[in-house]
Amino acid sequence: MQAETTEGQAGGPGAAERARTLAYGIADGVLVAPGVPHAPVPAHTTDRDGRPLLLVRADSPIVAALTGEPDLPATLRVADVSPVALPDRVRGRAWLHGWLTELPAGELRAAAIRLSRPHPRPELLDLADGDRDDREWTVLALEVAQVEVQDAWGGATVEPEEYAAAAPDPFVAIEAGILTHLDSCHREELTRLLPEAVAAEDAPAPAVRPLALDRYGMWLRCSAAPSQAPGSFDLRLAFAKPVSDLHQLRCVYRHLFAHATP
Repeated sequence: MQAETTEGQAGGPGAAERARTLAYGIADGVLVAPGVPHAPVPAHTTDRDGRPLLLVRADSPIVAALTGEPDLPATLRVADVSPVALPDRVRGRAWLHGWLTELPAGELRAAAIRLSRPHPRPELLDLADGDRDDREWTVLALEVAQVEVQDAWGGATVEPEEYAAAAPDPFVAIEAGILTHLDSCHREELTRLLPEAVAAEDAPAPAVRPLALDRYGMWLRCSAAPSQAPGSFDLRLAFAKPVSDLHQLRCVYRHLFAHATP
């Protein structure tokens, strides 16, 4: 698969922002620690400083491993999958390396509330009563020492201070709804957004699907007819300036669609 861009890579999110976006909790996570079976994390998110909060069963092997080693080295592996059904849907990956600790009982309620924002799961109700000793679920915190990111922008390593100072993309929690709406209702308009160099007059226009969105622009998946080459490539459309809320984003779309190629 090839990636192309209309205005180069400038003006996009930096590696630390991309890492914070992946760690926010929408992407799937797997927890890896020495001597412990790999465990999918039912729900995870971050606190204000980007520290991952991980919902796990209280009787899981990873919690048992913490009994004898309160600061357990571990890695949270995150895979970002497009909400639009496409071939090759993994848009990026992140590896957050650090040390695991179990949150004390007094902090579980606040952690459950924070986890419930991206993940309104019934398991979190088990954490509402901080005085219970027989709870089925608990929350682990990962003190981040280093982060690696691999996505459409390339690969990067992010130091903990840079990671903590960044913020996730403002659309991370609603990106899936925006992309699925564009895919179901605006495919024709998306096709008209292709620059002339891509939408050649002597060839059928590629099929265009929305792949990813951030405050700086969006990625489109362009699939040409089987007889054409390349068969599929990703195209970056950069916004004229970053946007921070839905009103600004709607204005950008109206402008783009109004000036799209007929």
